[in-house]
Amino acid sequence: MWRLRRAAVACEVCQSLVKHNSGIKGSLPLQKLHLVSRSIYHSHHPTLKLRRLQLKTSYQQFSSLTNLPLHKLKLSPIKYCYQPRRNFWPARLAARLLKLRYLILGSAVGGGYTAKKTFDQWKDMIPDLSDYKWIVPDIVWEIDEYIDFEKIRKALPNSEDFAKLAPDFDKIVESVSLLKDFFTTGHKLVSEVIGASGLLLLLGSLGETAFRATDHGSESDKHYRKVSDKEKIDQLQEELLHTQLKYQRILERLEKENKELRKLVLQKDDKGIHHRKLKKSLIDMYSEVLDVLSDYDASYNTQDHLPRVVVVGDQSAGKTSVLEMIAQARIFPRGSGEMMTRSPVKVTLSEGPHHVALFKDSSREFDLTKEEDLAALRHEIELRMRKSVKEGCTVSPETISLNVKGPGLQRMVLVDLPGVINTVTSGMAPDTKETIFSISKAYMQNPNAIILCIQDGSVDAERSIVTDLVSQMDPHGRRTIFVLTKVDLAEKNVASPSRIQQIIEGKLFPMKALGYFAVVTGKGNSSENIEAIREYEEEFFQNSKLLKTSMLKAHQVTTRNLSLAVSDCFWKMVRESVEQQADSFKATRFNLETEWKNNYPRLRELDRNELFEKAKNEILDEVISLSQVTPKHWEEILQQSLWERVSTHVIENIYLPAAQTMNSGTFNTTVDIKLKQWTDKQLPNKAVEVAWETLQEEFSRFMTEPKGKEHDDIFDKLKEAVKEESIKRHKWNDFAEDSLRVIQHNALEDRSISDKQQWDAAIYFMEEALQARLKDTENAIENMVGPDWKKRWLYWKNRTQEQYVHNETKNELEKMLKCNEEHPAYLASDEITTVRKNLESRGVEVDPSLIKDTWHQVYRRHFLKTALNHCNLCRRGFYYYQRHFVDSELECNDVVLFWRIQRMLAITANTLRQQLTNTEVRRLEKNVKEVLEDFADDSEKKVKLLTGKRVQLAEDLKKVREIQEKLDAFIEALHQEK
Repeated sequence: MWRLRRAAVACEVCQSLVKHNSGIKGSLPLQKLHLVSRSIYHSHHPTLKLRRLQLKTSYQQFSSLTNLPLHKLKLSPIKYCYQPRRNFWPARLAARLLKLRYLILGSAVGGGYTAKKTFDQWKDMIPDLSDYKWIVPDIVWEIDEYIDFEKIRKALPNSEDFAKLAPDFDKIVESVSLLKDFFTTGHKLVSEVIGASGLLLLLGSLGETAFRATDHGSESDKHYRKVSDKEKIDQLQEELLHTQLKYQRILERLEKENKELRKLVLQKDDKGIHHRKLKKSLIDMYSEVLDVLSDYDASYNTQDHLPRVVVVGDQSAGKTSVLEMIAQARIFPRGSGEMMTRSPVKVTLSEGPHHVALFKDSSREFDLTKEEDLAALRHEIELRMRKSVKEGCTVSPETISLNVKGPGLQRMVLVDLPGVINTVTSGMAPDTKETIFSISKAYMQNPNAIILCIQDGSVDAERSIVTDLVSQMDPHGRRTIFVLTKVDLAEKNVASPSRIQQIIEGKLFPMKALGYFAVVTGKGNSSENIEAIREYEEEFFQNSKLLKTSMLKAHQVTTRNLSLAVSDCFWKMVRESVEQQADSFKATRFNLETEWKNNYPRLRELDRNELFEKAKNEILDEVISLSQVTPKHWEEILQQSLWERVSTHVIENIYLPAAQTMNSGTFNTTVDIKLKQWTDKQLPNKAVEVAWETLQEEFSRFMTEPKGKEHDDIFDKLKEAVKEESIKRHKWNDFAEDSLRVIQHNALEDRSISDKQQWDAAIYFMEEALQARLKDTENAIENMVGPDWKKRWLYWKNRTQEQYVHNETKNELEKMLKCNEEHPAYLASDEITTVRKNLESRGVEVDPSLIKDTWHQVYRRHFLKTALNHCNLCRRGFYYYQRHFVDSELECNDVVLFWRIQRMLAITANTLRQQLTNTEVRRLEKNVKEVLEDFADDSEKKVKLLTGKRVQLAEDLKKVREIQEKLDAFIEALHQEK
């Protein structure tokens, strides 16, 4: 019985050795280490099952027991119940011992300098095993009687050959020192290396539980063993957590040091110490491709094929906070419960020597380490968002591009979208909810977009809206990363912690994801800086029950791990899709180039900006050509235009009233008074208006007249818009009227005609003016009385009843003028009655107003004919005028009047010409340049004014070429980085 009891104890101890030696690789069955275990009937032990053990050879480590005395091998038969096949076990033992090449090689490798150096230290760690010598079979101590080790030693190679096979022990020592902290003190590996024999015996550190296994039938010992195992598991889990956190802090410290070192290197390169030009980073090149794609025609849908990280979530779920933690700066405007993200914001993260931010269309850099710059950046983003939102809307699809650089930032492109809402509140546009959904879908339907789904962990999962949207766009979760925010509040408020685990594992939502992460974005205080939030996050997860109870894994927490995971996923997606995208653009470019060659074979491929520059040069050339107009041409057109504007006033309001006077003194007095009034109130303003209209007409003529074969009608709409806008902005100099008034007044005061040539010119001017008025008057009378008898017979035209009445009235008034050719300009009432009665006697009914209107035109024609006859008489009147024969029967005061008017027109035209050439043309040229500059900055205006298939085709072709070139450069840089 005592042998059976010792065998059971041996089996129990062997099981303990195998169970507690966690540092040994592979499984080591008990019967493989102890030959005596195979010779004992195991079924006598109550905890073991009856089965025949298979014979295998396996070993890991051995200890040297050469100091123990050797005993002779006693092979006494065993007589207890089970009789194994002992006749063959020496053969089997020999077969195993023949594989001494492994044992000897192991002893040679392990018996070097390291083993000798640490032998005493390891020996002290081995417990006292003298009471367990009986476990080792006697054959081990007498093995040298059966094997000739001297012969084997001579057959082995020399020490130099072994040295080549030996590993680098210094590296092994470093690895052992790094791994030392990973193992607990209750599970130590104890081994010794024996020298010449080459046999290693593996002995594990026997735990307290194995040595207590003395009473196999005791239920209390079994219970104690179970409790101790559970405690050890908990202890191991806690130690594993502390170890992970410890190395997490070490890794963060190393990364921080690396960040500082890279910052110093980048600063040195930035200062030009190495005198080399830094290449543009991969992420900057990729961001430029996305910027060009965003301006490309949306009908091609190519701008959505390249990857970017799309940040979506419910309103106030913490999207912006997560993005700020990744960017390591509080860069976005914040509000309590108010919608702050009103348009998509594309943030390009890249590494740089300084932590700065800048917009795509601006050169200003915002220092993210200074609070005043951060506040200015947030204000600028808010202004750009509000500016992009059209009137009557709440959100805008227009993207704001922002670059953030800094040491240690993960390279990627993120797009922060407006938060998804469930209800439209007051102050929002009615279609706000649908607009946000359409914007989010437009970004998420990109098959290569990475969806960063943000879920608030502090609210009920059933209230989430964005998860349904994400599951629709990515049902298989191949490009979705789920992030649970505000985990600190969730752990505090949620009654069941397992619910958080279900959320993280994606069991509460219909969506699937590549990975699940939990983060903490601060304590809810908007004044917290990023470093404080990071420390709070690390402290929370270090003490969190979610991590201690293994509901969350260490790699699933903190925004730092999230940033690394998102960056890896982003670049993986980029590498997988960018070459395919480049191939599609090559095909698109070929199609566009073929279409251009077939439709516009002789024209250059000018896009909208190039066409605008060409039109701009033409317009400026035409404006400059205004300065080349001769002074004579300016004065002629100005004088003619001014006379056309004032001739009616001169004839009707000055000449005709003065001509009705009885003598020359009254005529001159009336003329002087009316000319003075006209000069003070109307004439200067009329002159400036005429000059401005003349300038416009000349400018329009140069702008619109065809240039022959070089004329391109594609610029007509642009030129017309520039002309109208320039004229609208141009205003004549305010001081021009005052100076012009003095000049005109002096010109009209002069009555002295110096020579016969001026006299004849005045008579010619007067005749032209009177003949033009007589022609206009005859046309008016013809329209009033209808066609005469010739036209009626030749053209078969008839008079109307009204024209017939006017004709009869005209005939009656002409009879009156023949009787009295010096009749005054107005009819007396008795004369009107006489005419009406005469007409009634012939059966023509007329009223006094019709008689007055007819008389006005009839008398006007009579007066003009008389004045023209008087002009012919005055051709020889210069002799009397020069000698001041006032009492002469020939009075030519009307000729002097027209000479004064003619001279005023000439002097005014000369003055206006000087103002035009010296001042106004230059000011107009300046206005045109300003308009062109404004149009150049207004892309919508250029699209509106430069339209057509030719423009659009050239625009698309240029964009595709630019995108393809940038993609090729990016792919080349990407391959070089690999």
